[in-house]
Amino acid sequence: MSNNKSIAIIGAGNGGQAFAGHLASMGYKIRLYDRDVPKVDQLNYSKKIQLVGKLRLESSIEFASADLKKVITGADIIMVATTATAHRPIAAQMAPLLSDGQIIVLNPGRTCGAIEFKNTLDEAGLSARVYVGEAQTLVYACRQVETGVVNVIGVKDKVLFSAFPASDTPHVLKELKPIFPCFYAAKNVLQTSFENVGAMFHPTVVLFNEAAIERGESFFFYRDMTDGLSRIIEEADRERLAVAAAYSVSPISAYDWVSYAYNGVEGKNLCERMQNNPAYYEILAPNTIDCRQITEDIPTGIIPFAELGKVAGIPTPLFDSLISICSILHKKDYRKEGRTLKRLGLEGLSVEDIIAKIQ
Repeated sequence: MSNNKSIAIIGAGNGGQAFAGHLASMGYKIRLYDRDVPKVDQLNYSKKIQLVGKLRLESSIEFASADLKKVITGADIIMVATTATAHRPIAAQMAPLLSDGQIIVLNPGRTCGAIEFKNTLDEAGLSARVYVGEAQTLVYACRQVETGVVNVIGVKDKVLFSAFPASDTPHVLKELKPIFPCFYAAKNVLQTSFENVGAMFHPTVVLFNEAAIERGESFFFYRDMTDGLSRIIEEADRERLAVAAAYSVSPISAYDWVSYAYNGVEGKNLCERMQNNPAYYEILAPNTIDCRQITEDIPTGIIPFAELGKVAGIPTPLFDSLISICSILHKKDYRKEGRTLKRLGLEGLSVEDIIAKIQ
């Protein structure tokens, strides 16, 4: 793929700006969308994005805009780097604006992101032949320092990718591999979905440090991991692996994933590997319980895991408890907001039907 192609990036948060800066430095024409008009205006003022930390560079984008049509029209690749809870509304807005051949990549999809996105496009009357896929996790561990400046703490070496349906994966990867050598083909979107290890870490760490966060105590999200908390994460992980097995998927365990995604990380247990990962050293815990580690990971991670478990007859008591407790904590019904089988277009299907649908 030559670098004269245009890439639209949806979302100018931590990940979106990291993508924009990195891809622009490779020579790609970058357009950046965000609904935050002041942020867009600030990015347009200099049209520069600076990456510090693991990646040290400054590059120029073509433009930023709060006009979705302006950003995606004519783009060869559309990288969606919003929160996963924004996938559904973005897909609905995007449906009438798309044209044949465009590639949409969710960075990341979380759990069943590509399925929800494509289902929403279809519900909104999509007529163009587009390609939709998802990365298993965000390529970068990063934090915005200020608008236009992002600290890239780490870059993952291996990230699984799948299109929906899986038969589109070879075509999409042919276009993406020159940009992201870290992308490797997954079996299907259920594999990338069940590889959503972040959903094991994020809500559990926040929930079991809830009092400390509400008291305003600062701590490192991963580096201050304890043995007890890591055991709870591993129990949640066992539920994820059990549900995955019912769909003929064998995802990597949370323990193994830390060393798989970040070469050289060692430790005799999950707690030590979390503590020993340099990419995690500087990441602080959120300063509020109203954070995306719950507001995103429960509805777009834990809920679809539990929903798929019900279809397969696999009990998920810890997942169910996390959903209930977080719903009480935030005074909202996450089961109504989340990626249910109905929202995914999978309601009433058997395990075999679901597997056949995604191939």
